[in-house]
Amino acid sequence: MQGEQRLSYSCSMSNRQTLAPSSGDIEALAQAAVERLPDLFRDHLANVLLRIEDFPDAEVMAEMELESEWDILGLYQGRHVGMKGDEPSGALPDMIFLYRRPILDEWCQSDDSLEAIVTHVLVHEVGHHFGLSDDDIEAIEAGAE
Repeated sequence: MQGEQRLSYSCSMSNRQTLAPSSGDIEALAQAAVERLPDLFRDHLANVLLRIEDFPDAEVMAEMELESEWDILGLYQGRHVGMKGDEPSGALPDMIFLYRRPILDEWCQSDDSLEAIVTHVLVHEVGHHFGLSDDDIEAIEAGAE
């Protein structure tokens, strides 16, 4: 399958490897990461939309006080699991955004595989869906190393 072949590209591409991984490639890696999560987590993600965008939009940039569109790899937007049941009418669905271009930039600057980076960002955003703060997630990651 051609998409799977492209997913194995290293950042230093050869002459015949001229295309960066597409949004579809990033989504396939993210969906595979979701499938590896324990059932309990996957069950809570059934109604969370996964969006792959090249960069965050201007609203996210302003809200997150980002200096550059390269400063964020992913974002969870929505109400965390502990807040479910009291959604205001007209509320948007919960969404996890993965930002393709900053993820690819991170991939090119690290020794990690693209799959590892996408998985890391996705799991981080899933943590926010469960109500964890950045500090909570960092502490869990540090304990796992």
